[in-house]
Amino acid sequence: MTLVKDSPPAARGTRSAASATGRRPGRRRENLAGYLFMSPWIAGFLLLTAGPMAASLYFAFTDYNLFNTPKWVGFDNFTQMFDDPRWQRSVEVTAKYVVIGTPLKLLLALGVAMLLAQSRRGQAFYRAAFYAPSLIGASVSVGFVWRSLFSDGAIVDRTQTFFGWHVGGWVGNADWVLYCLVALTVWQFGAPMVIFLAGLKQVPRELYEAAEMDGAGPLRRFWNITLPMISPVLFFNVLLETIHSFQIFGSAYVVSNATCGPADATLVYTCYLYQQGFQNARMGFAAAMAWMLLLAVALVTAVLFWSQKKWVHYEEDAR
Repeated sequence: MTLVKDSPPAARGTRSAASATGRRPGRRRENLAGYLFMSPWIAGFLLLTAGPMAASLYFAFTDYNLFNTPKWVGFDNFTQMFDDPRWQRSVEVTAKYVVIGTPLKLLLALGVAMLLAQSRRGQAFYRAAFYAPSLIGASVSVGFVWRSLFSDGAIVDRTQTFFGWHVGGWVGNADWVLYCLVALTVWQFGAPMVIFLAGLKQVPRELYEAAEMDGAGPLRRFWNITLPMISPVLFFNVLLETIHSFQIFGSAYVVSNATCGPADATLVYTCYLYQQGFQNARMGFAAAMAWMLLLAVALVTAVLFWSQKKWVHYEEDAR
C-alpha cells in the first residue's frame, strides 16, 4: 500500500492561485464577447436616447432656435410657460382627453375580453377582428379617414341628423371635436383587450362554480372574483394606456388638419410643443415643455404605483 501524503498548505495555495489566474482570461473573454454583442444596443441608447435627452435638458434652460448658438436663460422658459394661456389650454385639453378617453377605452376592452373569453364558434376570427384597429389606428391614413367620417355632411353627420340630433360635423365643432379624438382612441381597444383576455384565462373556474353554488349573481361574481383576480392586469393596462394618452399627437394633428383647432379645441400638449419647437423655432421652450410632460407622467405613474397597494391583489399577498 502506498501512502499519499497531503500537500503542504503553501503548495495548495500555489495551485489555487494558478487555477484562478487561468480562469481570469477566460472570464475576460466572455465579458468582452458579451459587451461586443451588446455594443449595438449600447451605441443606440447613447446616441439616440441618452444623448438627445441630455441635450434637451440643456436646451430647456436656453434660448435656442435651431439656427443660432443656444443662450443660457435659466428658468425663463419655465416661467414663460406657466404664464402662457395657450400652454394652460393645452394642459386642460390633454387632461380632459386622458380622463375621458382612457377609462372608456379600458371599459370597452374589458367588456369585449369577457365576451371573447367564453368558448364560441369563430372565436379566433373575432379576436383578430377586434385587435386589428390597434395595428392600424395610429397611422396617418386612419386619421384622414376619421376626419372625413366626422366632417360636415359625412356619414356621422347624416346619421345623427336622421335621429334628430342636429350637431353638424364634429371636426368643425369646437365643442365636439375632442370627442372625435376620444372615439378614435376608444376604437383602438384591441391591445388592452388582448391583455385582459390573457388575465381572464388565468382566473380559476372553481371560484365561479363555488360562487354560483352560494347563490352569487353575475354582478357579484364580477365584483368579488373577476376584478380582484385580474387587478394586476388592470393596473398594467391603466398605467400603459394613461402614459399613452399623454403622448397623443398624430391623431389630433391629422384630424384638425394641422391646426390643433378649431379654437384650440384639439390643442393637446404635444401639438403645442410641436408648434413651439418646429413652427415658431422656439426649441428651448419646446424642450422645457417636454421635460414638464416627463415630470407630469412620472408624477401620475408614482401616484398609480402608490395607489395599487389599496386595490391591486397579487398571489403573493394571499399566501
